[in-house]
Amino acid sequence: MTANESVAELQNRIGYKFKNEKLLFEALSHSSYSNENKALNSNERLEFLGDSVLSIVVSDYIFKHFTHIPEGELTKLRASLVCESSLFEFSKKIELGSYILLGKGEELTGGRERPSIVSDAFEAVIAAIYLDGGIEAVTPYILSFIPQDITPKGSSAFHDYKTILQEVIQKNPEEKIVYHLKSESGPDHDKHFTVQVLLNNNVIGEGTGRSKKAAEQSAAKEALALMGIRP
Repeated sequence: MTANESVAELQNRIGYKFKNEKLLFEALSHSSYSNENKALNSNERLEFLGDSVLSIVVSDYIFKHFTHIPEGELTKLRASLVCESSLFEFSKKIELGSYILLGKGEELTGGRERPSIVSDAFEAVIAAIYLDGGIEAVTPYILSFIPQDITPKGSSAFHDYKTILQEVIQKNPEEKIVYHLKSESGPDHDKHFTVQVLLNNNVIGEGTGRSKKAAEQSAAKEALALMGIRP
């Protein structure tokens, strides 16, 4: 499938017609593809924006629909809906992996089935719709993926270690945690990230993952274990 065919067919699948199709083209362009086509931007900047748009739409939805639960439970519920594994499952509903534009190496090593790549593209598409049509256009698109029967207790089993760690640290207002990308290695189709979590400039945990988000969760998990906390 050519790039133009991917853009045209995906619009039909998601039920949104872009005024500026270049936005969707960029949202589908993995860094491996843009590196092979030097004049093109990858979807990394759109992924950054899409992550925030997704969070605000989901936050607004669960805030209004779960008026009886406290902030901590809302945070955990949101985390279960916007985590990498959930986004990967949402992406399968529109077969997003088959439309992503990949470099030759990534294509040969199964990039279309890699959760980190597909979930990042899902967020990038959200940003593209937001930039093209505004919050009014992207909200129904995002909410179409949210299960109708979600409940705080019935949400994903995903452990949001970052949120748990943040809640522990917030008990001492003077304390502050920061996540630091220690290293990044490997080719585009097999990236590995190492992240450290620091408490007042002291390393309290380190983790690795195939994405920065996964590495941060791993680092937070190690920090919790160091504190004797087992979520």
